[in-house]
Amino acid sequence: MAELYLVRHGQASFRSDNYDKLSPLGHQQAEWLGEYYRERGYEFDRILTGELVRHRETAEGIAKGLQLESPEFKVFSGLNEFDFHKLFDAYVLQHPEEALADDAPASDFYKLLKKGMKKWANGELTEGVGETWQDFEDRVRHVIETIQSEFHGQKVLAVSSGGAIAMVLRQILQAPNQTVIELNLQIKNTAIAHCFFNPKAVRMTSFNHIPHLDTPEREQHITYS
Repeated sequence: MAELYLVRHGQASFRSDNYDKLSPLGHQQAEWLGEYYRERGYEFDRILTGELVRHRETAEGIAKGLQLESPEFKVFSGLNEFDFHKLFDAYVLQHPEEALADDAPASDFYKLLKKGMKKWANGELTEGVGETWQDFEDRVRHVIETIQSEFHGQKVLAVSSGGAIAMVLRQILQAPNQTVIELNLQIKNTAIAHCFFNPKAVRMTSFNHIPHLDTPEREQHITYS
């Protein structure tokens, strides 16, 4: 069977003017992952990314660690994250009494995001969110079906975001929608979900694996944003 390595992007710039770029640590996390693969002799037949800047920068960091010259990335919009800023704003618009102060801790933001995702998945939050939950499901499924049909027999690395990766895993496991919500908020930056696949099936063998950060010296560099 072929192999699929789903990698969440490196640490992004949470609460900055532009979230969609890696922090200095995010760049380092990506490069460390590439170095880990190079040291173990990994070679990838394809590197896929979503359209977001943080996806591209993570792929570039991995390629740098792998010491690849002129790497080529195949871009799939289906690997993009859902627009969590719009989702959050839509939830607060529906529940203004829960609006957060500017200096509220990040944990409060994620609690509201989780509530918003539940309503979105149940069809109770549609105004201002951009795409529907079904649209999100369908575009992610299309990417996986394309990988199965076009890249059989290959080792594929795909850089995406927590929500999209969680949706892939929900579909693989045939789990309820709640699984996406729970997994999304657990996925570490540059964590790996490893799967085997063929044209008929995809099987997950590990999840949220960070071997490149799993040392005492790098433990403090494990992040979730």
